[in-house]
Amino acid sequence: MDNNSIYRFTVEKLDGDHINMADYSNKVLLIVNIASQCGFTPQLKELADLKKEFADKDFEILAFPSNDFGGQEPLEGNDIAAFCSNYGNNFPIFEKIRVRGPYADPLFKFLADKKENGNLNSKPRWNFHKYLVDRNGNVVDFFYPFTKPTSSKIRKRIQRLLAAVAK
Repeated sequence: MDNNSIYRFTVEKLDGDHINMADYSNKVLLIVNIASQCGFTPQLKELADLKKEFADKDFEILAFPSNDFGGQEPLEGNDIAAFCSNYGNNFPIFEKIRVRGPYADPLFKFLADKKENGNLNSKPRWNFHKYLVDRNGNVVDFFYPFTKPTSSKIRKRIQRLLAAVAK
């Protein structure tokens, strides 16, 4: 397994089950840290719209709630899922984690640090920071919170990655 891919990590779902990121191999991923009380929270609807747009493709959105920025995720567990359902959620939401600092979840340390992932250096600056991962599990791009999920910039990048064949 390539150490520069996300496939070496295991993450926890809201129901407590653990899932290996290798389960998403050969898929293009958009990994996002979310929060229910953020000014960018309406992006949950846009994430659901983006997921619908690529529903018949090998594309997935993975959402990781975080309370790291301004205490904007006070909810826990199933309350997070219930809140996200108000926005038509159609993608996996994982257990609330830390996404920056010394206690950051290993996946987010990897996503944010070029020394780890070999490609990018971009720590989340706020909620709804987005990482784009190719079919091989490599971090290939990131988008700041103010970039809407349905922007042409993100959509075109996803289309290009979907057109590429996994190695």
